Amino acid sequence: MNRIQTGIRTNVSTFLRTPLNVVLALLLPVVVIEGWGQAMAGLPTLPTVEAIPIDLGRLLGAIFGVAIIAGLMGLAQMISARAADRRLVQTGYPPRTLLATRLATLGGVTVVVAAVNYGVLWLTISPEAPVLTFVFLVLAGLVYAFLGALVGALLPRLFEGSLVVVFLAMMDAFLSGDSPLAADIPEFVEYFPLYHPKELLQEAMFQGTYTTGDLGFVAGYLLVLLVLVTVVFGVTMRTSGGWSA
Repeated sequence: MNRIQTGIRTNVSTFLRTPLNVVLALLLPVVVIEGWGQAMAGLPTLPTVEAIPIDLGRLLGAIFGVAIIAGLMGLAQMISARAADRRLVQTGYPPRTLLATRLATLGGVTVVVAAVNYGVLWLTISPEAPVLTFVFLVLAGLVYAFLGALVGALLPRLFEGSLVVVFLAMMDAFLSGDSPLAADIPEFVEYFPLYHPKELLQEAMFQGTYTTGDLGFVAGYLLVLLVLVTVVFGVTMRTSGGWSA
């Protein structure tokens, strides 16, 4: 437990010492949420969607803002400390403990990022179910935090990995939205990372309810990503020092 607490404090300190991280967490939500809202403001209202386009755009902007920041932080967490992790494993430090500190830090950062996005969103839209809206925004961020961590474990190059995360988040947020520009999308889009979090968030925001099927899908998605990250991280670290319990 002491090792995990020490690791979390170290990761948080590293995050706060990087000015770009703080800027992304605080300023990007304002730009993305309002920018996405204004971009969709002139689109026609869909008969199957209760929200007006500008509000739907802001909602999608909030999801994208959380996803992109959490995804990039997850990527950076896995890549920036890769060499240090190898050295720690070689000296007998348990890889599972290292991974636990990374994921715990990611979870905390994601909650903070979601809170900032939620605050910006709340300035323009009053949610029907405030607590549910925030929880589902956190879940959307966690999906991409784990996804970014997986990309970082598989592709330990910051530039290439960032391109993968950014491109996936942009296409995901666009195709998962109820925009007229994304009409006639194929059925496989339902398996995109943000599709079901968007459904949960939209329903909680505008109707005050949620669908258990969407929630179960997101929970399953998180579990699969967690298993994949654990396996890939374990294989990577095992090549440099063994896997100790």
